[in-house]
Amino acid sequence: MKIERAVWGNDIPVREYAMSINGRRITSDNTDVAINPATEQPIASFPLGNLQHLDQAVDAASAAFLTWRDTTISERRKALEGLADQIEKNYEAFLTLLTTEQGKPRAGAEWEIGGSIYWLREIAKQSLPEEVVRDDGENRVVTRYTPIGVIGGITPWNFPLLLAVWKIAPALMAGNTMVLKPSPYTPLCTLWFGELAQNVLPPGVLNVVSGGNELGQWMTEHPGIGKIAFTGSTATGKRVMQSAASNLKRLTLELGGNDPAIVLPDVDPDAIAKDLFWASFQNSSQFCVATKRLYVHEDIYDRLVAALVDYARTVQVDNGLLVDTQLGPLQNRMQYEKVCNLLQDCVAEQHRVLLGGVPADTKGFFIPITLIDNPPDDSRCVVEEAFGPVLPILKFRDIDDAVRRANDTEYGLAASVWSADVEKAQAVARRLEAGTVWINQIHVFGPDIAFGGHKQSGMGIENSLHGLSEYCNLQTIMERPLASAA
Repeated sequence: MKIERAVWGNDIPVREYAMSINGRRITSDNTDVAINPATEQPIASFPLGNLQHLDQAVDAASAAFLTWRDTTISERRKALEGLADQIEKNYEAFLTLLTTEQGKPRAGAEWEIGGSIYWLREIAKQSLPEEVVRDDGENRVVTRYTPIGVIGGITPWNFPLLLAVWKIAPALMAGNTMVLKPSPYTPLCTLWFGELAQNVLPPGVLNVVSGGNELGQWMTEHPGIGKIAFTGSTATGKRVMQSAASNLKRLTLELGGNDPAIVLPDVDPDAIAKDLFWASFQNSSQFCVATKRLYVHEDIYDRLVAALVDYARTVQVDNGLLVDTQLGPLQNRMQYEKVCNLLQDCVAEQHRVLLGGVPADTKGFFIPITLIDNPPDDSRCVVEEAFGPVLPILKFRDIDDAVRRANDTEYGLAASVWSADVEKAQAVARRLEAGTVWINQIHVFGPDIAFGGHKQSGMGIENSLHGLSEYCNLQTIMERPLASAA
């Protein structure tokens, strides 16, 4: 007898999705269809914006900027809190829609939607007051933060709403206006949020324009956009940087990573296996800061590998709308085929596969949890960012060698160190070439915690006052009194 598994979230908002330009719903004669990655079935159509739509959005944002830049901190704070309220009022519907278009199970959707609400409210508390550098009676020197103007935001498909909020909140709080482009793979939550935002913001402050890769190219070249905030692959980030040079746009680029974790021999393998598993496989490893190379000391290697395999066998991979699902599918066919090709390479190179390795012949973009036993350092599964649930586990004997191997990559986004001796872990962490290094934890973020990559993992900072300042120009004003007339 077939046992039906419980399903949560049947309240997807039935609606026609539209762009938001100058406070109005805008459709297009050209449309595409968002696909549910668990079923490969269409969810809803969405508009494909053209160059004229982009020009309209930039013009609207430019006009709105003249007023928005002069709003008070309290007015901007109220606006961001209002945006958080709009999400919170529609919390369950956002959860269902996010899982349906992105694939992540409910726990992951709660992390993202709840995080979006939290980020808006916390960034609303931030500000950058003027700094009095000198005031000696003869000269007064003040450094102030001024908004850039129109910000172009380009967001990915792994965390479509949260990473949009990471850009929207500081951009608007700093006094800028925005034109935002969601990924064509996951546009629905962002389009809906853009419409809800018009209940809170003046027309033109936040414009959401959906479209394909050509829309992103037009944005990076557009003379009316003063800064691009982009999250995506390193290869695309390089193209963004080239295009942005046309008018010296400011840039924040949060790009790819091939993040190492180093596990020292003093840990308890059974106690740490669950944490290390989720460090790699959270969001089906579609996470720029997922552990993608796991370096384990030879003294505990076999025990930790066994513990990882045992735990991995307990994790349910299925449609994210099923109640007991812990990992969902990859988000789109393009990424699914890339990971399948990587798995085929592992077979061709005769790497020892501890678990998984062969996708099931079923509907949906599902990749099994795959663990690779100590492949060569130059193998594709070690060198490349898989962005899917494939983890090479690598053995080391000498900590200096582990650090060297961990740093031997063009990437430098994040890393982690695991040890019972925190001081020893700190010494290792300081030698790693990464923008964030976690010790005995991972994937801890905050609106007050600076996040950014080293090397080819990006430039600029998101979050914290450092991130807020990325949406500003610095202006120094120097004054002195005129000598009085004799």
